[in-house]
Amino acid sequence: MKDQAEAPSPPASSPLASPDVLARIADALERLAPSAAPPSDWSCAPAYVWDGQTARPVERIEAPALPLLQGVDRQKQAVVENMQRLAAGHAAHDMLLWGARGMGKSALVRSAVRAAQQDRPQALALIQVGTDGLSSLARLFAALGRVDRNFLVFIDDLGFADDDTTGPRQLRSWLEGGVEARPGNVRLAVTANRRAIVPRQMGEQDDPINPRDAVDDKLALADRFGLSLGFHSCSHDDYLAMIRGYAEEYGLAWDEAEALEWARRRGARSGRIAWHFITELAGRAGKRPA
Repeated sequence: MKDQAEAPSPPASSPLASPDVLARIADALERLAPSAAPPSDWSCAPAYVWDGQTARPVERIEAPALPLLQGVDRQKQAVVENMQRLAAGHAAHDMLLWGARGMGKSALVRSAVRAAQQDRPQALALIQVGTDGLSSLARLFAALGRVDRNFLVFIDDLGFADDDTTGPRQLRSWLEGGVEARPGNVRLAVTANRRAIVPRQMGEQDDPINPRDAVDDKLALADRFGLSLGFHSCSHDDYLAMIRGYAEEYGLAWDEAEALEWARRRGARSGRIAWHFITELAGRAGKRPA
């Protein structure tokens, strides 16, 4: 019986065997493959934006001066002191800032970090993570744990859907020392409209500061934060104090009756509404507040 004949090899002159063709194919495949993200430099910028893969440095933290944040004196003192501790490398809390919209929760976080950086340059950096970036926090923590610097990872306006069980469990694990917990030089700051972060059951009050938050496995996230601060809607006097402080800072003339009418037409009094009024006054005066 004759041995089965082997398939003939392509001749040396075949296009398939051409080194130039093979090189071009390799180059094309390399261009199609995603390039590895360059390593982030965590040593110098005051703030970063984390996109899930790498970090974009931010050269300046935009935030109001601390004295301009009115009506939240107790919360301001607690956050500022906590950021000073973190910048100094001392024990510091993870923070949950929750409650009424527009009352300066995220502004206070940024302002407190900037104040701490003025006292200790390069000792502390702010890292903002989008609410869709929770799944990448383990990668971020692994990178930050190797850096000789302190970091505040900031998640603004966090919320979870009713059917999301993974997100809340991951957050609890990161806060309470799970396998992928945040390292010792990193703390979390989260803002949310509700203390429980996740949506409440139907039939509960619409007030975001609700004393009847359910205390079950899904809603007990607030207990994991060492510092949990509620922000209530501001009073008549606090609202006017906010406007007065901004107006004096930027040299703007204002009328109390007009300021109150501005809030009435918008159906709320808050730091955000006060700032919108200041923006209107600045525009009329041909100025641009910082």
